[in-house]
Amino acid sequence: MDPQTTHLLYLHGFRSSPRSTKARLVAKHVARQHPNLEWWCPQLPPSPHDAIDMVMKGIAHWPRKSMAVIGSSLGGFYATYVAGMTRCRAVLLNPAVHPARDLTRYIGSQTTWHDPSEHFYFQPEFIQELRAMEIGALTRPERLFAIIAKGDEALDWHEMSARYPDSRIKLLEGGDHALSDFEKAHLGDVMAFINPVV
Repeated sequence: MDPQTTHLLYLHGFRSSPRSTKARLVAKHVARQHPNLEWWCPQLPPSPHDAIDMVMKGIAHWPRKSMAVIGSSLGGFYATYVAGMTRCRAVLLNPAVHPARDLTRYIGSQTTWHDPSEHFYFQPEFIQELRAMEIGALTRPERLFAIIAKGDEALDWHEMSARYPDSRIKLLEGGDHALSDFEKAHLGDVMAFINPVV
């Protein structure tokens, strides 16, 4: 039996931030229902190498048996890497499966979703950084839970489902990439899987 989660990491997606709707909803739920839970939702730098380096250093002293990670889109790809390295529980929300392939068309100047005045440059070398983070089959697939929407307009649900064949999957008939019904339809399932301390 797994111990209750004492430390929770949230990793946002490409062009996103801790101000994303889902990140804020989870943060609000944690503050209200699980005040003893250590919560960290960092602003990830554009470089995948720098992002995962910051994350792994930030969780270096977290207890592996009682930590968990939630990742959305590109953050789901990062969360898969974190779970592979730590064997912690992970929830993946429409996770990116082949970002090295899919993000090549975004090389160049980009803006963030939540503040179009914020610009960053997605460098060509970031593609190789993503390739370097691709891991094979997961050693503890039962510790992952993926919520995947067939209606995702950005990612292919067939690829997402095929990536996690031995993990728990909640496959939505419709939905969208943002999981617009996250609070009402999915937040409870996410927190139940993570099983945080009260």
